[in-house]
Amino acid sequence: MLNKPVLVESLIVFTIVLCVHAVVWDRYSWCSVALAIQAFYVQFKWDRLLQLGGAVFQFRTAANSGLLPASMVIPLLGVTMKERCKAAGIVYFERFGIVVASTGMLVALFLSVIAVGITKPVPTNTCILTGVAGSIIIYTMKHSLTVSEVIEVLEVLLIFVYLSMILLYLLPRCFTPGEALLVLGGVSFVLNQLIKRSLNVVEGRGEPIDFFLLVAVIGVILLGLFFTVLFIFMDSGTWISSMFFHMMTAVLGLGVIMPWLYRLIQRNPLFWLLQFLFQTQTRVYLLVFWTFLAASACGIVFYQNAKRSSESKKHQASTITRKYFHFIVVATYVPGLIYDRQLLYVAAVLCLAVFIFLEYIRYFRIKPFGQTLRHLLSLFLDERDSGPLILTHIYLLLGMSLPVWLFPRSCAPKGSLSGAGALVPYAGVLAVGVGDTIASVFGSTMGEIKWPGTKKTFEGTMTAIFAQIIAVALILIFDSNVNLNSSYAWILASVSLVSLLEAYTTQIDNLLLPLYLQIMFMA
Repeated sequence: MLNKPVLVESLIVFTIVLCVHAVVWDRYSWCSVALAIQAFYVQFKWDRLLQLGGAVFQFRTAANSGLLPASMVIPLLGVTMKERCKAAGIVYFERFGIVVASTGMLVALFLSVIAVGITKPVPTNTCILTGVAGSIIIYTMKHSLTVSEVIEVLEVLLIFVYLSMILLYLLPRCFTPGEALLVLGGVSFVLNQLIKRSLNVVEGRGEPIDFFLLVAVIGVILLGLFFTVLFIFMDSGTWISSMFFHMMTAVLGLGVIMPWLYRLIQRNPLFWLLQFLFQTQTRVYLLVFWTFLAASACGIVFYQNAKRSSESKKHQASTITRKYFHFIVVATYVPGLIYDRQLLYVAAVLCLAVFIFLEYIRYFRIKPFGQTLRHLLSLFLDERDSGPLILTHIYLLLGMSLPVWLFPRSCAPKGSLSGAGALVPYAGVLAVGVGDTIASVFGSTMGEIKWPGTKKTFEGTMTAIFAQIIAVALILIFDSNVNLNSSYAWILASVSLVSLLEAYTTQIDNLLLPLYLQIMFMA
């Protein structure tokens, strides 16, 4: 039987789904509702598999499967993007939104079928629900997609299948099934888009910063897969292996990734990047300020490790200490969102590539910094870092950056949306930087009334909602591009639902909450 936190989490997700489709009801709404119902039932079966140890791969412990909240993210993003671009009259991106929604539904349905197939005994009622949902989704796709779009959706599904088999085997206990669906589904879609655009390069089509994101993400992932296979046959901790690692990184970077990016943007990537970063004086000031904040974050890491060595009984950083980094990230993103979103976009891509590359160095124990990084970062581990990788800081960066990267610039008049949609780029700042941080700090220090079945407190959630409303008021004051058009009730409802989801979800909240808040704002 499902426990109360899972039931409440599911109820919140159902509420968000119904709220979104109450605004944008169309043929895909039936698909979303059917997908949500069957994902709820399959989640129950997968939770039982995880408890009995019957899952095919080793998933992250101390969390439920999270299939329902993860299954709805990509479809809802696609539906809201489709409606925004349809209202703006941008047909290309309207069709793109339909492809995103269809891809998300098909990938989630595929994962559900796998879960039902490995459950013993086979759950008859769940199989019937999955069949009904699958029939509705396939029937809708048949009457909504062109042949080329169907092929594109199937390509993403094929990439997802292969990535799941490879990465879930190589990285045990790093993901829950829901997190694997969200992360690997996103990576599969990005890889398919990069292949598609590389084969159909049209000069002047697309912006260089979009290509920069695609190449950087796929480049570092392929780099990791290459070295994972290589170090099966070599000891990665020796100086010879470390020298080979750095040499091959330079070869792959300069010999594969850079020419790939050159083909897409039709100019030298390094010269373009330098020209872009130092194009205006405002960008120089922002880069200096961000460098200072990065140095401050490094200072906190070194200071906390120095305290650990002097206080031998303290082995882990406290919740409040870890939230220092949330405050630093908020101080990083807010000026970028107000003064130069394109610079923030590119800087976040660079930062993600650096974070993943440093994680490779730590994971493979690459000399001379691998062991040092292991020692420094071990202080900040929590129960979510139960696998071989440390992903919490990467999830924090992704949660703050995804609303910026996924902001539908082409479908927004003069680069901004009106109403609650104007807050879409701030979804990460509000949900993670303000809401999650305030909830953790106030909940752990002053909270007394706990939500049933969780460690989260009522005081923390209410304070988080209040803090996000204050943050919205400050955004209105300092960002002249934001015009809410009296959509205050919808903003309050969105913030409240996402804050309740934070209290009950056992998934990576740094990744899940900004996406749901973005979906609500875009609706």
